Order: sequence, then C-alpha cells, then structure tokens
Amino acid sequence: MKPRRSTLSVPGHVLKMHPKAAASAADVVMLDLEDSVPLDAKDAARRQVIDSLQTIGWGSKTVTVRINGLDTAYAYRDLLEVAEAVGDRLTSIVIPKVDHPRDIHFAARLLDGIELHCGREQTLGLEASIETAAGLQQVAAIADASDRIQTLVFGIADYSASIGARLVSLSGHGEGEEALYPGHRWHFAISRLVMAGKARGLMVIDAPFGNFKDAEGLQRAAVMASALGCDGKWAIHPDQIGTLNRVFSPSPEEIARAGRILDAFQQARGRGAVAVDGRMVDQATLRMARQLWEQARHLELV
Repeated sequence: MKPRRSTLSVPGHVLKMHPKAAASAADVVMLDLEDSVPLDAKDAARRQVIDSLQTIGWGSKTVTVRINGLDTAYAYRDLLEVAEAVGDRLTSIVIPKVDHPRDIHFAARLLDGIELHCGREQTLGLEASIETAAGLQQVAAIADASDRIQTLVFGIADYSASIGARLVSLSGHGEGEEALYPGHRWHFAISRLVMAGKARGLMVIDAPFGNFKDAEGLQRAAVMASALGCDGKWAIHPDQIGTLNRVFSPSPEEIARAGRILDAFQQARGRGAVAVDGRMVDQATLRMARQLWEQARHLELV
C-alpha cells in the first residue's frame, strides 16, 4: 500500500476544511462522520462528504471515510450511502470501536452487495479501529476477519476509558503521559496491535496526539510509535503533518546504512553473514535493510 505516515482527520460537515486537506502534505485525508460531528449534523455531514468526494480534486491523495460506530443509528446509513455514491473514489472505510470480528464481517458483507449492485470491480478496503479492551483482546481475530482489512488503528482515548485508566490531559490523546508513568503507558496495547497486524501484512496506525501546539510532545509520541513498529499516526491539525511525515520516513542516515548493508551482501554473493563497518550483519538485518530501502524508494528518497 501507499505510505500512511500521516492521516489528517477532517470533520465531515465542515466544507471549508476539505479543499485545504486535499492540498495538504498528508499521506491520507480521513473525512470524519463520527466523533468530530455533532449529533444534529450527522445527516448533513454524510451528504457533505459525498459531495466533497464528487466535486473536489483529490489527485493521487489516499482518501478514507470514518463512519459512525456500528452500535449507533447512523453507521448503516453511512456505510450504505457513502459506499454506493463514492466507493470508487475511496481507498477504505474506517470502522470505529471494533470489538469483535463480526463487526468486520457485517461491513465486509454489506460492501460485497453494494459492489455487486454497482458493478464495481474495485474492492473497498476496511480499517479497524481498536478502541476498547474487548477489541484488543480480539485483535488477532479481527485482523483475520476479512481480506478487505488494510490497517489496524489504535484509539487511545476510548481505550483509556474502557480500562479505567487515569485522565492526565484535557484531550486524553497521549500528552502528559510521562508525568504519570515511567515509560510508555501504551507499550503493550500498541505492541499487540503491531504483532497482530504485521503477522498478516497490515499497516498499524497510532492514535493522534491531542495537543497540536506541543511540537516536542508530538515528536516524542511519533518517535515512540515508530520504534514500536507503527507505520504512521493520525493528525488532528495540519501543523502536525510535517513532523509525522518526517518521523515515519527513513532518515538519510538510515538510508545510507541500509545501502551499505545491501552493497555488502551483493558483493558477498550469498554468504550468510558479512562484515559492515566492523560489525557482523546477518540475514535478519538484510531483510530490515531491504524493507527500509523499499520504503525510501517508494517515497522517492532514493
């Protein structure tokens, strides 16, 4: 899949934000019908998202839509109307608060029927947002639930609420954590998502960082998510995009190191381990170097 270093979340009912998002440097624009939309604007937001997808020039941008939770009165209309009207203009649908594989089974089967009805050969992807203890417990089965699944996403605020964790900031989205816990408070949850996702060839995306004015806090959170194996992070403000794109891209130093490893193995002609810069490098490191080089090539950094 195309890189998803940064996913900019945009309220579905706020038209003025849509062209700006389309012109942004975000890898993904997610038009949101869920948390950012007031209850009395749900239907209007759905209509606006459909209109924006039909009329705005999105170019080669990856565009997704987050529908409302399947336990609400809005989700089935979101999925049906959006997929029928503009499913061919989207990469995926984000399903929030996925607690069980049956949530994915429902969405996937409904999309099967919609695509048959519309005569589309293009398959619309699904993204499963894991936001509760129940969802994390079932994450491996959720990841296996459909070939449509492209990413697993961590929903930090709702997950915190589901386990009764302390609220340490206004947004509940990752800031201020270091004052409460000596380490990464969500290390286990994110690592479990990463393990389930990467075992099945899926991308894993971290939750947004709530304080968009705290550039240093965003940097720390993004670096930690990248270190744990996440492929990107949601953004709630355009000012966060540059940091996320940089952190989740290979650095010049990493690219150069990978290049030296690849060159050494090419010259070694099949040996199991080689020496690079005075250190022994084996096949596992070679696989890491190839993966990083391929990512850099896809981003046109090499």
